[in-house]
Amino acid sequence: MKHIFLDNAATTATDPRVVEKMLPFFDDNFGNPSGIHYHCLRAKKALDDARKSVADILNCLPQEIIFTGGGTESDNLAIFGIAEKNANKNKNHLITSKIEHPAVLEPFKKLEKKGFNIDIVSPTKDGEITAEIFKKVIKKNTLFASFMYANNEIGTINDIRKLADIAHKNEVIFHTDACQAGGLLDLDVKKLGVDMMTLNGSKIYGPKGVGALFKKQNIQIEPQIIGGHQEFGLRAGTENVAGIVGFAEALKLATKEHAKEETRLRKIQEKIIDYIINNIDLARLNGSAKNRLSNNVNFSFLNVEGESLLLFINEAGFSVATGSACTSESLDPSHVLTGIGLPDEVAHGSIRITLGKNTKEKDIDNFLPVLKKSVERVRSMSPIHFTKKDFPSLF
Repeated sequence: MKHIFLDNAATTATDPRVVEKMLPFFDDNFGNPSGIHYHCLRAKKALDDARKSVADILNCLPQEIIFTGGGTESDNLAIFGIAEKNANKNKNHLITSKIEHPAVLEPFKKLEKKGFNIDIVSPTKDGEITAEIFKKVIKKNTLFASFMYANNEIGTINDIRKLADIAHKNEVIFHTDACQAGGLLDLDVKKLGVDMMTLNGSKIYGPKGVGALFKKQNIQIEPQIIGGHQEFGLRAGTENVAGIVGFAEALKLATKEHAKEETRLRKIQEKIIDYIINNIDLARLNGSAKNRLSNNVNFSFLNVEGESLLLFINEAGFSVATGSACTSESLDPSHVLTGIGLPDEVAHGSIRITLGKNTKEKDIDNFLPVLKKSVERVRSMSPIHFTKKDFPSLF
């Protein structure tokens, strides 16, 4: 039985065109880019070309691109790097939100234990960080703020330009995790106004284990992996040339094909949302109805246990998720869903459907009746029987 993948927010299949670009760097062009002989210089040129390609897409300087081992490392480098390099007793306040990825939240929590003053703000019920929310928590000693460009679980998009402008008016350094935005939203850092931005190869049909951090030249950070002087002295270790070449090619392809893919995905997304709303009772769309990524659908189903629903759907040949892949082993409800105000009883009954370039409309036509049947099956076994009256503001 063919199994249909609908979990593209967790990871994406590597584009065959990306694999083709990477292959020479496992065999013919295998040199270490830090050396100065023939093989090293060939690898160095490939690394430089990849850096320039990424910089051109982001509209920044090549030396403002730091290649890393993925989105988590880039987030850690940005947060710990800023805190360790710039903090002092007069400037030690950091701001983020309740619905960030763990790669942002966990570093903030660790810094709080080290004595930093932390504010973790609540978003709107749609998962947006508004200008008003941000302004309320900025203090005279605020050093740094990090808000994601688009949420990985509910797809809500933040107005990053507006938030960055507020940060800069208050002399606050601003970072955004844009891992989910790659290939779906504009990544021009000058238009966005950010000081730092995180990207991840595995979300844009590139290889896993490679990412990048954009960092403005005037922003000083402390390296977190030390040893050699690779990546402008900010990330020691021999560069993963094959992975970096693949990342750059994936970003180029995703950017080039974005407009056409956006239209196609939006049509499929609307079909899913309309079907669920009209055919499955006690279903709630999580995140913004309009201001969301074109590949994201997240619903809560009352009187349903999410993991059970996922297993029935999986048995029928479709892969979906209950939340972030990085927390999928936890039995706790999604911190994103509780962060936008859903009670545990509702948050536990949620699934995330995320589309990709390999998602066909006919796959969704086959999936939707399976989803409806699976919801009915789980509900028939459920010991709980809530109604809309129990959660009047949600359904």
